[in-house]
Amino acid sequence: MQEHVADPLLDAAVDGRYRVVSRLARGGMSTVYLATDTRLDRPVALKILYPHLAADSFFLERFVREAKSAARLSHPHVAGVLDQGYDGDVAYLAMEYVPGHTLRDTLNEKAPLTPRLALALLDPVVEGLSAAHQAGLVHRDVKPENVLMSSDGRIKIGDFGLSRASSAGNSTATLIGTVAYIAPELVSNGAADARSDIYSVGIMLFEMLTGRQPFIGESPIQIAYQHVNSTVPLPSTLVPGLAADLDELVQWCTARDPERRPHSPGGLLGELRHIRTTLSDQALDFRPAADGPAPHGAGNTEAGPAGSRTGMSAAPPVPAAPAASGTDATAEDPNRTTVIAPGYQRTTAIPRTPVPDTAAHEPAPPRRQAPAHRRPGGLTKRQERAWERERERQAQRPAVALRPGNRRRRGAAWVVLLAILAVLAATAGWFFGMGPGAPVSIPEVTGRSAADARALLEQRGLEFTLNEVFDEEVQRGLAVGTIPAPPAQVRWFEQVTLVISKGPELFDVPRLLGLSEDEARAKLEESNLAAGEVFGEYSDSAPAGQIIGQDPASGEQLRRGSQVDLTTSIGPEPFEVPDVTGESVAEATAELQEAGLQVSIAEERTYDSDIDAGNVAAQSPSSGTVVPGDTVTLTLSLGPRLVEVPSVVGRDLGEARSILEDLGFEVDVRSFFFDEDDDNATVRFQDPDGGTAPEGSMVTLRVF
Repeated sequence: MQEHVADPLLDAAVDGRYRVVSRLARGGMSTVYLATDTRLDRPVALKILYPHLAADSFFLERFVREAKSAARLSHPHVAGVLDQGYDGDVAYLAMEYVPGHTLRDTLNEKAPLTPRLALALLDPVVEGLSAAHQAGLVHRDVKPENVLMSSDGRIKIGDFGLSRASSAGNSTATLIGTVAYIAPELVSNGAADARSDIYSVGIMLFEMLTGRQPFIGESPIQIAYQHVNSTVPLPSTLVPGLAADLDELVQWCTARDPERRPHSPGGLLGELRHIRTTLSDQALDFRPAADGPAPHGAGNTEAGPAGSRTGMSAAPPVPAAPAASGTDATAEDPNRTTVIAPGYQRTTAIPRTPVPDTAAHEPAPPRRQAPAHRRPGGLTKRQERAWERERERQAQRPAVALRPGNRRRRGAAWVVLLAILAVLAATAGWFFGMGPGAPVSIPEVTGRSAADARALLEQRGLEFTLNEVFDEEVQRGLAVGTIPAPPAQVRWFEQVTLVISKGPELFDVPRLLGLSEDEARAKLEESNLAAGEVFGEYSDSAPAGQIIGQDPASGEQLRRGSQVDLTTSIGPEPFEVPDVTGESVAEATAELQEAGLQVSIAEERTYDSDIDAGNVAAQSPSSGTVVPGDTVTLTLSLGPRLVEVPSVVGRDLGEARSILEDLGFEVDVRSFFFDEDDDNATVRFQDPDGGTAPEGSMVTLRVF
C-alpha cells in the first residue's frame, strides 16, 4: 500500500494563467486537468507531462516542435492546441476543451452500431486526419478514446503531435497503451505514416460494426503479435448480414502491407462517402440478430492510461480471415477470382459455367492482362475506379526502350550483371546464413528478473530497448515478456523490446461521504474500483440513502477492480411514542421535545370527565413507533360536561334510574324498607335535585 499524496496542482495557477479546477484523466504521458484560462476566461484541457518526461531534454525538444506543428493545424474536426509552456518543473500543453463524451463511451453504451451510424461517426474522424496529414502530422494513436464527441454534436479527434513526440523518447510507450489499434509496421520497426492511422481507423470501424476488437489475448504482447502476423477478419464473420462493401472497406484499411491500404485519408474519405450514398437503407440500418455478437465490453477492454492491460477477456477468439497473399488470385476456391487495385483487393464469386438466357451470368473470360487502353468488362463501379488508378500508374512506366543499343555491348552487360548477381547471392547467403542477418530465436524471459532477462537477450546478441508497464499478475521488477514474443525469430540487427513490470497499477480511493449509493458506485467505476458490501446504519443527521461511511477511507490506493465497502444511512432509529395524556400542556410538550419530536396543539378540545380542563385529553399518534422529527398532535380537555339534573321524585325507581343514566349520571340508591333493586319502589328524595352537575357525577336516590 503506497502512501497517498494529495494532488498539488488542484486549485493551483499554472504559469500564472491556468487555474486548475479538477482532474479529468491520466494517460501514458500526462495527466489531463480541466482548467480555466484566467486571461481569456474560458475552459481549457490542460495536459501536464509526467516529471520523468519533462526532465528529458530530448523529449521536450521534440514535444515543443510537435506542439507547434499541431498548433498551426486549424480544422473543425481536430481539437486545437492553444498554448504550450513551462512553469518551473511543470511542462504543460493547453488544448481545446470539448465537453461531452468519447467514442469509447458510445461504444460501451450502444455497440454494435448500425452501419449508418458507424459511417457517420467515422466521416469527421477521417476528414480531420486528412487535414492533419496534409499538414504533415501523423497521429499514431487513433483510438475511440481520442475521438471527442461534444454535447452539441461536434466530433473532433484529439492528441495530435503528442504520440509522435512520445515515440521520440520511447518507441514503445504508446505501443503498449493502445495495442488494440496499432498498425503492424509500428510493432515491427516503429515506422509510421498516414497509412498507419488508416489501419487504426479500420480497426475502429471493425469494432463499431461488431461490438468488439478483432484481436484479443492474455497480454498486450500477444495482441501486438496478432497485428503483425494475422489478418483482420471480415466483420460479417461476427455479424452475418453486413453488406459486402463494409467487409471490403475494413479489409482495405487493415491490410498488413501498408502499400495495399488507402494511401491517404482523402481517398478513404471519398470511398466512405460513396458507400454511404450507394448502400440501401436496409443495409445501412442493419442490426444483428439477438443471438449475434457479445455486447461491447464483454470480450475486450481498452485501458485508458498507457501501459495498462488490453484485451484481457476470455471471450471466444474471432474467426481469422485468410492472410493476404500478394496480388495472386485465391487458389482455395476455383470459382473465385481476385480483382486487384492499388492497395485494395476485392474477391468476387464468378461462376465458370454460363447460365442460359441470363446476360449478367456469362462465364468468366480467361484471366489475362488487360491492355492499358481497354477497360475490362463486367466490373463494378469500384473496380472500374481501381482499374483507372492502376492504368494511370502503369502509364508512367516506359514500355519500350527508346534506343535498341548495340547487341555486343548488351551481351557484355549481361555477363557483368550475372557476375554481380552471383556475388550478391553469395554475400546474401553468408549474411542471412551465418552473418548478422542470420535468424536468432527470442528466449522466454517472462517471470525472470530484469537483470536475468537482459543477460539472456545479450547472450543471444540481440539489441533491445526497455519499457515498463503496469501488470496485475507479474511482480514489480520482473519481465512481462518481449516484443516480438517467443518463439519468434529476429535478425541480430533487429531491435527487441523487453517489457518490465511496474507491478499492479494503483488507483486513489475517492471520497464518497455525502453521496447517494448510485453516485458512489459511478464514482468508484470512474476510479477503476468497484463497490463492495453495502451496510445500513441509523443516523439522526444524514437522510436515508446517503453514504455515511466507507472502507477503505478516501486517499488510500487500491488495485484495479478492488472493492470499497459502503455504509448508507437508513434514517433515524424509531422508538415508542411517549404517552402524555392527563399531563399539563407544558409537561407534555417538554417530554415530547426531549424525545426529538415536534408538538402540535389541536384547535378543537374535548370534554373529559376524568381529566382536568387544560390538560392533555388525547394525542395522535397515541401508540406505535416514531422517529425524531415526527409530529405529535395534542387535544386538550375541557373538563367534565355540565348536565341539567332532572327531578325524578315520585317516579318508580327503575324509570328514575334509566333517565339519569341516559344523561350520563351514576345513580346511588338508598332504602330503609325496600330492596334497592326493586324497580317498583317510589323515589321519595334525590340529591342533587335540579340544577346542573358534571357528566358522570353521582345522583343519590332514596326510596321507601
